[in-house]
Amino acid sequence: MNTVYQPEEVEEKWYSYWEKQGYFAPQINEQKKSYTIVIPPPNITGILHMGHALNNIIQDILIRWKRMAGFPTLWLPGTDHAGIATQNVVEKKLLKKGIKKENLGREEFINEIWKWKEKHGLTIINQLKKLGCSCDWSRERWTMDEGLSDAVQEVFIKLYEQGFIYRGNYIVNWCPHCQTALSDEEVEHQEIEGKLYYIKYPLKSVNRLSNEQVSQFKQINYIIVATTRPETMLGDVAIAVHPKDKRYKSLIGQRAILPILDREIAIISDTIVDPDFGTGAVKITPYHDANDFEVSQRKGLKGILVINTDGTMNEHAGKYKGMDRLKCRDTILKDLKKEGFLIKTESHRHSIGRCYRCETTIEPYLSRQWFVKMKPLAKKAIEVVKNREIKFYPSRWTKVYLNWMKNIRDWCISRQIWWGHRLPVYYCRKCQGAMDNRKAQESKKRLERNDEQNGIIVSKTKPKKCPYCNSTEIYQDEDVLDTWFSSWLWPFSTLGWPDEQSIVNSDLNYFYPTSTLVTAPEIIFFWVARMIIAGIKFTKKIPFKDVYIHGTVRDSSGKKMSKSLGNTIDPLETIKKFGADALRFSIVFISPTGQDIFLSKQKFTIGRNFANKIWNASRYILQQPTNNLSANNLELKEKWILSRLNQTIKEISKSLENYRFQDAESKIYEFFWHQFCDWYIELAKLSQPANRQTIQTVLYHILEISMRLVHPFMPFISEEIWQKIKTVNCLPRRTSILSKQSLVNSRGTLPASIMIAPWPEANEKLIDKKSEENMELFIEIVKAVRNLRAELNIRNFKGVSLILVHFPERLKEYSNYIFQLTHIENIIYQDKKPTKAISTVVQKTELYLILKELDFAKEKKRLQKKTDELSKEIDILLQRLKDKDFLKKAPSDVIQKTQKRKKELENKRGKILAMIM
Repeated sequence: MNTVYQPEEVEEKWYSYWEKQGYFAPQINEQKKSYTIVIPPPNITGILHMGHALNNIIQDILIRWKRMAGFPTLWLPGTDHAGIATQNVVEKKLLKKGIKKENLGREEFINEIWKWKEKHGLTIINQLKKLGCSCDWSRERWTMDEGLSDAVQEVFIKLYEQGFIYRGNYIVNWCPHCQTALSDEEVEHQEIEGKLYYIKYPLKSVNRLSNEQVSQFKQINYIIVATTRPETMLGDVAIAVHPKDKRYKSLIGQRAILPILDREIAIISDTIVDPDFGTGAVKITPYHDANDFEVSQRKGLKGILVINTDGTMNEHAGKYKGMDRLKCRDTILKDLKKEGFLIKTESHRHSIGRCYRCETTIEPYLSRQWFVKMKPLAKKAIEVVKNREIKFYPSRWTKVYLNWMKNIRDWCISRQIWWGHRLPVYYCRKCQGAMDNRKAQESKKRLERNDEQNGIIVSKTKPKKCPYCNSTEIYQDEDVLDTWFSSWLWPFSTLGWPDEQSIVNSDLNYFYPTSTLVTAPEIIFFWVARMIIAGIKFTKKIPFKDVYIHGTVRDSSGKKMSKSLGNTIDPLETIKKFGADALRFSIVFISPTGQDIFLSKQKFTIGRNFANKIWNASRYILQQPTNNLSANNLELKEKWILSRLNQTIKEISKSLENYRFQDAESKIYEFFWHQFCDWYIELAKLSQPANRQTIQTVLYHILEISMRLVHPFMPFISEEIWQKIKTVNCLPRRTSILSKQSLVNSRGTLPASIMIAPWPEANEKLIDKKSEENMELFIEIVKAVRNLRAELNIRNFKGVSLILVHFPERLKEYSNYIFQLTHIENIIYQDKKPTKAISTVVQKTELYLILKELDFAKEKKRLQKKTDELSKEIDILLQRLKDKDFLKKAPSDVIQKTQKRKKELENKRGKILAMIM
């Protein structure tokens, strides 16, 4: 073995070996229960970032663990066609050449996207392989492949025929840049420091007012409205006040004049108005605000559309026609001020929506779109979570899910782009023409009516003729479906649904429902909730049993990583510098269950250092002779380390069962580094030759089992060490009490790869709590002696005696452990406390160091001064942790570091005080 671990030398080698041997594919066994994960499909436009890395590392840990535990495991990979994102990427690419998509036409533009996909679409898949992801790449799917496209059409048609899909005019989230509608979940809300503008609207008349009120409003003659979006006032049709607001009760039913355009509008009442917002009077702009639209529906008001789809003002905006909406805002404010209508402007913090793809400010917009009725579909999806048929980890996400589902709104599924699953909807020109004529004649008909179904044909293929009038003038809807409309079918469409006759369908029967979904909190509603709805609706089964929600990856200051902030860390660069195992181990090691992760490049040294520790320990062990390995007579240190090993196996397995990945890593880290390496191997190096056979047997045994425990977290180095163990053929066999845990088969060989080796099972007979307690006493004594030596600045222990008072008689035979690990010159056992000695206490045993040349009075004075200094530093940290401003403004990791530092100093002070008391 090389003296230094070189990850780049082993990672490519072993990943290629695993793929070639077919280890990623499940070995289907009808007698065994399967374990399945479907990957959250990354966008074909995507490149690996730390969020992807964390998500997929966790999935790989689960898959490798379950594979070793004997389950036929399937980790099904794939990618998402990412409608808006992919179209944007290809549009930008063409624009650099001076080509607009409109010049190419729809068919040719889509061909350009397919070419781009063939060239770049697998980038992120290849990067996932660098991470060590053990997906079954032979089953790779993507949301635009033939099978999934068929599933999308099948679902649309079924939902339409059952009345769950409809077309209607409603306020949607409109992106002026992407030129498409977005669902509520595709809008990212951001708190901004905006403005609240107070505008006076002149009153048309003061009819029906009392003499006192007439006098009041003759003097005032206007009503003041507060708004954050003055440009939309051009589409106002009313002013609303709360019906119980005494200030305005007399004005309800009166008329006001819209400033600038001089149009009459009504003053109405509605309980949606918050009397405490602004002046308590709000403008009603039905076609540019969702709440206003609902008010207009209740009050029978017809709206006015004043903004175009590209964000410019239209002909209804009067002299502002053609202006960008934000330019119009500035201009209209100047005009309002000039004409005396703008009363005042206040700072106002409020939330605005941005497009999740291009970050353009969203425009609430009246548009005819296709929707799915979600409330009736959500009922069973609520029940299965309430009944714990589906469990969320951490459990707090259950409440979040249920709250959202109970308030679910209809899903806008149509998108005004070209790339994606085109709606399987066709229209008859003749029928549509007849409808247009009827609409022109029905002047009182409101725009919001949704009963326009004549002439609509929903079909997987283009009809030859219209079923209503036999016309052959048939054309397809231009819109495509929301990308998530294919993703919500992912757990079962990828396994063969709806083709029940296909050979692939055996996968659906065996691997569905899937077992665990690993995902991020931001797509609980985008994806998780919808998958549960779709799974129950179309397969009559839940799509998965467990949902693990991991935290968001942030930088060390707590900011979410993003390219725009320049605070991202490239996983591929990290792998190149530290190795894939180091990245994998480090990011999980610092990830509290379900909480956000505060990541910096320095954190990857955790995994790198652990990999180096594993490598160096393995080099030492694999250099030991391997003849006649057996372990029949164990002394304390062997009983202790074997007990800790088997207890660790139990604890890691339990942690993984409960999705506590950080806990699982912490346990293998603590066992291998601090218990096995720091204590057992150090004692093994100093042991007498008479014990070598047992010691070597235990060393090899623990190394082999530790590598199996490490494998799900650090697959590459564990495989490399495993193959070294396999080469030297060094595991204990028939003559050893450890043989029950040995993997050596009848031919004296190990399984070909650690990937297909069984997950370790704890041997309860080797768990020995008494031996653990006894060994812990020795470890604490050695630590205490080392601490005394450090505090007293003792260069060596020559001429130094250690007196142990109340030391257990039964353990004196193992005193050599203390000699070997401290190099103390002499140990004295007695029942009385000595005088003139520096002391400390370990459990019930008192420790005293006797030094021939030590001024105890002077030393105690020095130590007391040190405790005083520590106390001052602790007080400073304590005051900081009591400071409300610090707790409110400081990043959480800074607060945690402060708390940790305070605890460390308190522990140090306590140890010193114990010496001088």
